[in-house]
Amino acid sequence: MVHSSLSTLDTIELRPHPTARDQALAKAEIPTGSTILKIPAFATVLQFSQKGNRCDHCMRLPTEGQPLRRCTGCSAYWYCDAQCQSAQWQTHHKRICKRINQFTSSTVFQGLEEHEKMDALLLNHLVASLSTLPTAYNLEQSQEATLFLSLLPGPSSGSEPPLICTISPPPKADLIPTLFERFGNNNFTMHSHLNSIAHGIFPLASRSFNHSCSPNAAPKYTFSAHQPVIMEVVALKDIHQGEEICIPYLDPALTQTKRQIFQFTYGFNCNCPACLFLNSIGHIPETPTDPDQLKDLSRRVGEFVNVDSYLKSDKYQSPSMSELPQDLHPVLNEDFMKWLSETFSKASHEANFDLAAESGIALLALYLLVYPCNYPQIGMHLLEMAKTHWNYSFVISQPSKSKETEAKAAISRLLELAKRVLDVLGREGDEDGPLAEISVLQNLLQDVQ
Repeated sequence: MVHSSLSTLDTIELRPHPTARDQALAKAEIPTGSTILKIPAFATVLQFSQKGNRCDHCMRLPTEGQPLRRCTGCSAYWYCDAQCQSAQWQTHHKRICKRINQFTSSTVFQGLEEHEKMDALLLNHLVASLSTLPTAYNLEQSQEATLFLSLLPGPSSGSEPPLICTISPPPKADLIPTLFERFGNNNFTMHSHLNSIAHGIFPLASRSFNHSCSPNAAPKYTFSAHQPVIMEVVALKDIHQGEEICIPYLDPALTQTKRQIFQFTYGFNCNCPACLFLNSIGHIPETPTDPDQLKDLSRRVGEFVNVDSYLKSDKYQSPSMSELPQDLHPVLNEDFMKWLSETFSKASHEANFDLAAESGIALLALYLLVYPCNYPQIGMHLLEMAKTHWNYSFVISQPSKSKETEAKAAISRLLELAKRVLDVLGREGDEDGPLAEISVLQNLLQDVQ
């Protein structure tokens, strides 16, 4: 996959949208894998599980032999080195350092839900960052604030958390509530190799791209020393001139819960073909509990999606979710996907290859059904299937020559398909990710005599 970075102004055009603020239309043909938008984060906050494990500024993991250094002023933020610490000090940390521990240990903060704590910290990072701009004397007049304030507010954001930034003169009384109203439905969960690590504010991306459960683009995040995290919005398929560019706000596999999330978090109902079909079903049938029924359901969804064709042919066409026969509607229950995922993971770790292969094929079928082509979850699962096949065939067992040749061919095909999907998004997040794993496995296969 050859990646190209296109000029945003030459690539997209914002036009009025009947319900959203705008819609981004392609001004020209955009090839698969092209970067449509590249923008630095304006404000970020690490998830609590990542604190002390990543740099609070650039979000990178520490390199071997170079542990993170802690801020001596508050002991609550960690950095790669003095450059990252200085960069975040100038960006926002000098406004909150002396008061952050008092804030996070307060009764008010401790009484918040986990996501509310994230929002409270991010709001303070945002306001502190705005206060360091040249237009700090009038926060809401800065270009960054103006763009963020132009976003549509969420349907329900609750009361804004306390402000701990030391700003003089203080911002206007209505600015903080107005900013916070736009948090729930405009901020992004940042990830590395599909694992969420932080939350970030990217106003231009929020303004530009609407949601689709069958998106033709997706964001990725890249980390560089001493720099803020960069979001790149990448085309998952060829996008034609005049076509709207959409990204996923939620995982398309949330077949049951996303309707409620859309209403309460974003204030709209998704009317994409997949959601319209799910709405027409109404209540999705429960997942069977009988092992034989689960096994039969797994087999039949694999046959319906025709996974064998996907694994063997380069001209595969995935069926539409709306074509799913009624007796297979239980596969759309989120519990069924959860069961399949857990079954595949457990069987892989316990070297139960037959069960891993069976559940892995069924899970791949579900992914092909609910995700658009080139969606990264498909590539990641193909890689996991290849790793499971490799461990069983060449680590645990000693196959005959014929079985070895058969296993090499199967693993090679899985890796080829995984690379084809993941190459579209390209390298992202931390180093030594899935593309590096694919390269290692491909080299190991070549070494097998």
